[in-house]
Amino acid sequence: MIIPKLALRNILGAGLRTWLNVVVLSFAFVAIIWTQGLYEGMNAQAERASVAAALGGGQYWQEHYDPLDVLSLGEAHAAVPDSLQSLIADGKATAILAVQGTLYPKGRIQSVLIKGIDPDQKVLSLPSHFLKAEGDRIPALIGSRMAKSTGLEVGDTVILRWRDAHGAFDARDIEIVQVMKTVVQTIDQGQVWIPLSILRVLAGMEGEASLVVVAAGTLERPEEPGWIFRDLDFLLSDIRQLVQTKTAGATILYTVLILLAMLAIFDTQVLSIFRRKKEMGTLMALGFTRGRVIRLFTLEGALHGVLAAILAALYGIPLLTWYARQGWAMPEAMDSYGFAIGEKLFPIYSVGLVAGTTILVLVITTIVSFLPTRRIAKLKPTDALRGRLS
Repeated sequence: MIIPKLALRNILGAGLRTWLNVVVLSFAFVAIIWTQGLYEGMNAQAERASVAAALGGGQYWQEHYDPLDVLSLGEAHAAVPDSLQSLIADGKATAILAVQGTLYPKGRIQSVLIKGIDPDQKVLSLPSHFLKAEGDRIPALIGSRMAKSTGLEVGDTVILRWRDAHGAFDARDIEIVQVMKTVVQTIDQGQVWIPLSILRVLAGMEGEASLVVVAAGTLERPEEPGWIFRDLDFLLSDIRQLVQTKTAGATILYTVLILLAMLAIFDTQVLSIFRRKKEMGTLMALGFTRGRVIRLFTLEGALHGVLAAILAALYGIPLLTWYARQGWAMPEAMDSYGFAIGEKLFPIYSVGLVAGTTILVLVITTIVSFLPTRRIAKLKPTDALRGRLS
């Protein structure tokens, strides 16, 4: 126990030099945990919102369907197989038909993607119940971003043109019955939602669909020729890759902060060994081996990390807890990036994140503290007592 006691006494006795190192290192602790928590929260929020509103538990794509290639939509439709139709009848799936169209809002022209969905579906959180048709009108649902870009409001009537399965163009008036507010832009920007039954008749695609969304938790995944099942790992890959890219970019900040803290600790260790030569000689004369002296000085440097962790906990826990509860307000410009994170981003600080960061910093601090002490291995007690390093 004598080495830990001596190490703690020596590091506290260093005064301001010690606390400057501790404060800088504590900033690195809090910055790493805070930033990583933001990215974990961003990923979790985007995935939850996308799964609830658009992805469900996975999707069956018609073999020609590609959401990134609108030119393929002309062929991306087929009759829904019986196995998938039974899932739809049981409320475990819902069919969506996608057709390319043109909207004419207030004398302007805008290309849109017309999507048909069952108004009674419960698979997605999309407010499709507003699409229940009454009379001869064609009800339409759009998102808030779509409404902003077109200038349309609830109750407005606008001309919608499309091309049916036989290549003939047709147009009808549709009525905006609801403007939904959603963080998932893949069901909002440039899209118009109408009842599936109506779109099938208008496009001449009776009983057909472009994709079938399976409800979350559904284990039934029949294999059907001409239909490809896309699981959540595939559908969420873009979000996860974006978060990984952002996380990798943030490591530059972590590296700079840790290097500054490690440089300060390294310099402190070098200066301490240079100024405390007689103390080392005295300890050796009293029976300390070179190994014990090395452990003493290494422990002194490592204690910077321990004190920094304690200091970071004192002001970091209240600060990070407040951020986790209140969230971080996103600027309006973020809404145009296509990332489903809403108006506020709520960080997630997992036990693994906190523990991993603490262990990483403590290990690096210990290694940096040990490197300058290697010279003590060649130190002779007589030279140290005279104030010289051999």
